[in-house]
Amino acid sequence: MSFAGILRGWISKRSFPDPRQADAEGLLAYGGDLHPQRVLAAYAQGIFPWPGHADWPVLWFSPDPRMVMLPAALHVGNSLRKVVQKQRFEVRLDTAFAAVIRACAMVPRPQQDGTWITPAMVDAYCKLHDLGFAHSAEAWEDGELVGGLYGVSLGAVFFGESMFAWRPDASKVAFVHLVQQLQRWQFHLVDCQVYTEHLARFGAVLWRRERFLGALERALQEPTRRGRWVLESGGESTDTPAP
Repeated sequence: MSFAGILRGWISKRSFPDPRQADAEGLLAYGGDLHPQRVLAAYAQGIFPWPGHADWPVLWFSPDPRMVMLPAALHVGNSLRKVVQKQRFEVRLDTAFAAVIRACAMVPRPQQDGTWITPAMVDAYCKLHDLGFAHSAEAWEDGELVGGLYGVSLGAVFFGESMFAWRPDASKVAFVHLVQQLQRWQFHLVDCQVYTEHLARFGAVLWRRERFLGALERALQEPTRRGRWVLESGGESTDTPAP
């Protein structure tokens, strides 16, 4: 059986309500576990987990509108482009996944008390990484991990989750390299989940849920690039204009 067939089986066994039934805040359901099959089945249906606190049940979201980036539409501003070109940071993929997600859980965030990346979330996504579905992009300086991000990949979609930076621009540089790599691999889209000005500056835009679900269905027809990712040399320009 193909992986797409296996995924359909997981979806049928780990069923969720129709994502169109989510409330105005995007909340669709609560409860259940973070078993890898359940989490992957959720992403395949345009749903993602977003726990509030360690003692809360898992909350499952499908927001409308949805923040989406087309890899070819990546926009890099002049100042960041200069940082990328100086090669201050060494960017790697999938060499320190656990360290990246734990750093994302630690970084202070404006108007947030604590972190939504609970120990259960860390454990679940580390399992997904071990299975070849979750990936990290990392910025290193003098042998030290100083920024990065992580997410999940299915078909030709990368579902971004969180990022951190211990040095200015470190996570931004890692993001630029990752999106350029996704473009080389002909990924259809990057799911950014919800609007932020930070992502909008990179060229991400808001889509209605229905449009996102249609694009997701098409992208899941492509093979999943499972296993450890390696950054390839591509030579793309970093000044792709915003749409």
